[in-house]
Amino acid sequence: MTAPYEKLLATPRTDPIAESDRSASKEAQGNPFPALQREIKQAGLLDLRWGHYRAKIAVTVAALLGGWAVFVVLGNTWWQLLVAVFLAFCYVQIGLIGHDIGHHQVSRTKRSMEMLGYLHGNLLLGASYEWWVNHHNRHHSNPNHTAKDPDIVRRKAIFTAEQADQPMTAARRFIIKHQETLFFPMAILESLGLRVVSARAIAQRTVKRPVLEGSLIAAHFVIYFALLFTVLDVPHALVFLIVHHGLTGLYGGLIFATNHKGMPVRSDGEEESMDWMTRQVVTARNVRGGMVTTYLYGGLNFQIEHHLFPSMPQPNLRKAHPIVKRHCVAAGMTYHETSVPGSYMEIVSHLYKVSRQARPLLSVAR
Repeated sequence: MTAPYEKLLATPRTDPIAESDRSASKEAQGNPFPALQREIKQAGLLDLRWGHYRAKIAVTVAALLGGWAVFVVLGNTWWQLLVAVFLAFCYVQIGLIGHDIGHHQVSRTKRSMEMLGYLHGNLLLGASYEWWVNHHNRHHSNPNHTAKDPDIVRRKAIFTAEQADQPMTAARRFIIKHQETLFFPMAILESLGLRVVSARAIAQRTVKRPVLEGSLIAAHFVIYFALLFTVLDVPHALVFLIVHHGLTGLYGGLIFATNHKGMPVRSDGEEESMDWMTRQVVTARNVRGGMVTTYLYGGLNFQIEHHLFPSMPQPNLRKAHPIVKRHCVAAGMTYHETSVPGSYMEIVSHLYKVSRQARPLLSVAR
C-alpha cells in the first residue's frame, strides 16, 4: 500500500510518456499550468453546463420531497428508519450541489448563485451557505496546511506528529492515540457540527446576511421538527433524528476524507518549495471508479482536477482527467490515484502512523 506523504513526493512516474511528449514544451518544465489551462479552455471544459445542473437539481429536490412524502404516509413506525437513511443520502446530494454552486460551477452571476446557495444550504439543509463557502475557499487556498487549512485545523485528529506538541485536553489526547479507529465514526457528528458553526456564524454576524440566513435556517428546522413530532412519537422521532443526521455526517465525511487525508501535509515554518499547481496536485487524491462512484462522490473523486479548476462543472471533470494527468506526469508531478477501498486504507494507515509517532509527545503533561 502507498505510504504517506514522503513516499508520494518521491515516487517516480509509472505512466509511460513518450520522449517527444516530455520535451515537447519547455514551458511545462517551468510553469506547466498555463499550457494546461489553455488546453482545458480550448476543450470547452470550463463552460457552464446549466442543462446538467437544471436536471440534477430537479431530480435531487424531487427525491428529497418524495422522501418526506413517504415519511408522512408511513406514520409512526420503525420503518421510518429506512426513510431516514434515504433522506441522509438526499441531504448529502443537496450539499454536493451547494458545493458546486459555491464554486461558480452552476452560475457565474452573483445574484443567481447566492439565491441557489441560500436555497440549497440554508433552507433545504439548515446550514449557513456563506459560512461554508468562506471556510471551503480557505481550504482551496491552502490545502493540507496544518495552520491555514480549516479542514485540518478543526479536526480532533492530527496529520503530523508535530501537531501533538501543544496543550490539549485529555479527551483529545485519547482521540489522537486511537485516531485510526475513531476518525470515521466521529464523522457521525459532522452534521451536528455544521449546524452549530452555522448558528455561531449567524449569531456573531460573520456572514453578510445574518438575518436572511438565520430566517431560512429557522424555517428549515420549524418545518423539520413539526413534521418529526407530528408524525412520530418522541422515541421514534429521537431515533429518526439520530439516524438521519448521523448518516448524513458519515456519508459526507466518507466523501471528503478521501480528497486529502493521508496526503502530503504542509506546516508553518517550512520553506514553501512547491508552486501553486504542485501544491494542488500532490496534496490531493483521485479515487478511481465509474459513473456510479462519480455520482456518489459528487464528482469529488476527481479531486486533483477539481482543485486545479474549481469552477469547472462537475460533469466535465471526467473529461479533464486524461488532459490534467498527462500534463502533470510530463511536468514530473506525482499524480496519485487509487481505488475506493485503497483510499480509506491509506487514510487509516496514515492516521495510525502519525498516532504512533506522536505518543511520546502525548505522554508529556501540558
